[in-house]
This record gives sequence, C-alpha cells and structure tokens, in this order.
Amino acid sequence: MKEKLITKKELKKLFHDNMTMMIGGFASVGTPEVLIDAIVESGVKGLTVISNDSTHPEQGLWKLISKEGVVAKLIASHIGMNPLTGTKMNEGTLPVELIPQGSLAEKIRAGGAGLGGILTQTGLGTEVEEGKERITVDGVEFLLEKPLRADIALIRGSIVDKKGNIMYKGTTQNFNPLMAMAADLVIVEAEDLVEVGAIEPENVRTPGILVNYIVRSECHE
Repeated sequence: MKEKLITKKELKKLFHDNMTMMIGGFASVGTPEVLIDAIVESGVKGLTVISNDSTHPEQGLWKLISKEGVVAKLIASHIGMNPLTGTKMNEGTLPVELIPQGSLAEKIRAGGAGLGGILTQTGLGTEVEEGKERITVDGVEFLLEKPLRADIALIRGSIVDKKGNIMYKGTTQNFNPLMAMAADLVIVEAEDLVEVGAIEPENVRTPGILVNYIVRSECHE
C-alpha cells in the first residue's frame, strides 16, 4: 500500500501555479487551516478557489486572499464574513463568482458523479441566470448549472485512519465529502490520525479510496 501520510514540505511540492482548488469548510468550521498555510508558504499564484465562503478575517481563505496574486478567482456562495473579499471584488482586483449555496453543492456533487449538470429553478430571472442556459422540462423552466471539478481538493477530517478513511464530527462535514468526490487529487488534514479499523465502518463518510494523501493537523514541517 502506498504511504499516504506526508509532511507539509512534501505537500507543498504538489501545488503549482494556476491550479483550480476546492477547499472544504463552512465559516471556518471544518476548514483545513494547515493545508491553507502550506499554500501560502509554497508561493503559488493564480489559483481558482472553490469554497462555500471566504471565512473570517485572519482565518482560512482570508490568508490566501490577503496575499497579492495568490487567488485569481473565487467561486463561493457567501463572502459577507470577510470584508477583504468584498473590498477586492468591488475594486476589481479579485473576480468573484457568487453561486446560491444549494446550487454550489449540487454543482460539486454533479462534478463528482460525472453528471453533465443539474437543473434548478434557483436564480431564474435574477443575476444568477446571466450566461446560463434555460431548459424546459414538461412545461417548467429550469437553469442548467454545469458541474464543478478541481485539480485538487483540500479537506479536513475529524478522525482519519492511515488508509484515508474519514469520519467527520458534527457540522465539520459540510462541503468536505462532496469535494473529495470532485477533484483529481484529494488531500485530507487529519485532526486525529488513527490505525486502520479504529473507525466503525458506518461512521466513514469519505472512503479512503478517494484520498491520495494525509497531513496531520499538528504538522509544521
């Protein structure tokens, strides 16, 4: 079995300029802070970042957005908790694509399931519709929301075994399992790393077959 546990130094070598990244979390809950720190330290630029939100000041995505040139585009459902994101968007220095939260989740799910998109009435007749196709089914109009995929997904698990099987506690689950399905490379930050078999099978929400690498939350090198 390939060793999945890697150091922060090894992690940085997996990043490169102009990647599309999915980053898990919801308002800083379940956010892979150590992995985000590694992005900053790696010096990569021009990233397209897909995340539910841009977290709070001094946390999570703020650390990327506050660095010039790191994030070239943000795709999210909410940016109100991070004033810096709104400021950069209004200045025209950070393109932001805002997507209704449910639609964002479904677009990621579609990317993971290999679907051509999802049909929704959310956003019909609003700015959300701009540039999207309307499709009529049985006389009812829908918007076609195309799937989202990424080069890499950075997620966080509460308990992770050495094969990458993941258990999430409470709301830390949020977008993490969806994103693990929709990226070419998946890296999990493990809050608690355990031996294989320590997690009851029914508690596994992301199977290890989807996970390429594991980094410990307390990893600093």
